[in-house]
Amino acid sequence: MLQGTWKVAAFATVASALAWAQGQTIKSSPDTAAVGSQIQLGDSIVPLYGPWRFTVGDSPTDAATGKPLWAEPGFDDAGWETVDLQPKDGALDPVSGLSGYVPGWTARGHAGYWGYAWYRIRVKVESKPGAKLALLGPANVDDAYQAFNDGDLLGSFGTFRSHRPIVYFTQPMMFPIEQNAAQSQGSATKVLAFRFWMEPNTLIGNPESGGIHSAPQLGEAGAVAARNQVQWDELIRSYALSLILAALFTLLGIVALSLRLFDKTDKVYLWIGGLLLTLALRGYLTAIGSWTQWIPALALVVIDDVLLFPVIYTGWVMVWRVWFRLHKPAWVPRMLPVLVVLLMVSGGIGHNVFFTVVSQPVAQIFGEIDVAVRVLLVLMILGSVIQGIIEYGLDGWLPLPAVLFACIATFRSELTQLNIPTNFRMFGIEVTLAQIADLLLVAALSILLLRRLLVSVKTQRQMALDVKQAQEVQQVILPESRTSLRGLVVESEYRPAREVGGDFFQVLPDPADGSLLIVAGDVAGKGLKAGMLVALLVGAIRSTAELNTDPEFMLQALNRRLIGRGDAQATCLAVRIEADGGATIINAGHVTPYLNGEPIKMEGALPLGVMEEAEFSTTQFKLNQHDRLMLMSDGIVEATNVDGKLFGFERVHELVQTAATAAEVATAAQGFGQEDDISVISVTRVEALTPALV
Repeated sequence: MLQGTWKVAAFATVASALAWAQGQTIKSSPDTAAVGSQIQLGDSIVPLYGPWRFTVGDSPTDAATGKPLWAEPGFDDAGWETVDLQPKDGALDPVSGLSGYVPGWTARGHAGYWGYAWYRIRVKVESKPGAKLALLGPANVDDAYQAFNDGDLLGSFGTFRSHRPIVYFTQPMMFPIEQNAAQSQGSATKVLAFRFWMEPNTLIGNPESGGIHSAPQLGEAGAVAARNQVQWDELIRSYALSLILAALFTLLGIVALSLRLFDKTDKVYLWIGGLLLTLALRGYLTAIGSWTQWIPALALVVIDDVLLFPVIYTGWVMVWRVWFRLHKPAWVPRMLPVLVVLLMVSGGIGHNVFFTVVSQPVAQIFGEIDVAVRVLLVLMILGSVIQGIIEYGLDGWLPLPAVLFACIATFRSELTQLNIPTNFRMFGIEVTLAQIADLLLVAALSILLLRRLLVSVKTQRQMALDVKQAQEVQQVILPESRTSLRGLVVESEYRPAREVGGDFFQVLPDPADGSLLIVAGDVAGKGLKAGMLVALLVGAIRSTAELNTDPEFMLQALNRRLIGRGDAQATCLAVRIEADGGATIINAGHVTPYLNGEPIKMEGALPLGVMEEAEFSTTQFKLNQHDRLMLMSDGIVEATNVDGKLFGFERVHELVQTAATAAEVATAAQGFGQEDDISVISVTRVEALTPALV
């Protein structure tokens, strides 16, 4: 079948037999007009150039046997056309550019015809007595055929179970020929016939499509089997590049998707990975369709040209737009889904996929629409790259040659119609224009990815350094884990969920009156942003405490610092403990403190940064000797185990009644399953020691 990248390479044939041990050759017959040709076979194989008889249409069948009458040896084909399958010197396949090509029936007076057609030839065969013969089917055909010997079906390429056969992309076929006792004595006249079917969409892929493009070959079974194996080796080698590229694109696609782990904010890795895996799928299907008969040719044409082609080329538009961070024109991303659907519909109808329900004139109109949409798509790709050149210089110039090549490959069907080859052959491997374009695009993209990755790694290192420095700053601004004051022992434990935490607390004693101010809180969010907000609040706490250590004054000051800073919010609690043990707590949405293992009753209040002149919950109590006040963040309560269960207030209540230190509380919650920053502050009133008199 001569359809784009799916066309199997035609194999060059020689004019003489391969004379082996017996040294026998082809001999002409004086009654060629009656017989057709005469060949003498040893251990050899001979191309059947002709003369062949040819006609379009399909044969009637014998009512008794059900066999086609045109295959019978006694049928009179004198009124049929005469066809010579000998290739002209320098004849090239318009699709692949290979030599030894014979034009099909559309170039022999039947332009635009698709459907059934027949070939017949009479051959006088002289062979060694008892020799086993075989027929090697034509290596390059459009699209499916049945082979007959003296009216008997030898076999077929394709599935002939209905009026419209199921066709596959051309593969070598070998048909053993059974001989009766008289024929096996060495001389016989055979009538060989081929019943061909060509799909309507094949007309689009080749201006010289239809039927046989390389002569069948007849010979001794061993020689035919050897030639058949050579052709299979050639076929496998021809499409090895498709499989290699598919494996390469799969690997690169996985790598591109994995880069998303390094930078989850950059969507370009998702687009590139998805596009590369789609290209890989296309390559795998090419290899499967060329080497097997698992998927019908029409299904592969629909998958490749109708479905994958629009996805791939609109995908390239998005890749370059996302790569170069283009936002104008804004209508392009919204237009692409429309173009995908339009390309699928126009491509399917324009390729005669729905020829049974759509007339040829309508298909031609949709074919023109398909070309117009592809032109628009090409302009979008070029426009994106040109914008990239304007804004990014070298990064924009690098993919330009590959993009130009890909734009040309977009019109491979039209180039074929103009007899411009779109397939090439290098070292026995078939290389298509689309494969070259894909390879160049991926190569350019790989270089750009490497450059981007190096920049990303440098940025990540700088960010890691910034985080480390922020962590060091945060450690500096936090108080010591244990502080002993006159009559009070303060213990603190801080365990951030990340490198930089969002919990904060300050322990500020006042030497003038012996009081102690503790401010503890938890900012919204995590990471570096939360750490910066912590630094802001800690600075505000220290500067405000120099003016006034009243808890109400402190929280109002912090609230004003957060108002107008977007979503900057924080829960916070301030407690002032006097020298005599009197204590005042002002709470702004923070976790309620525990006094001697019991929660202090307090009304709820909004966090800081929600509204100006906010009202906070206030509680006063007496901290007697050996009393212990425990403050904690919500990271304790919200600790979650592997089963998704919260640590919860009940466990916290039990824990604070038995835990002796702040570290024990933090360790218990962390061991349960830390999800958020954990901070615990324990304040115990002890007996104040007085210096002994000398």
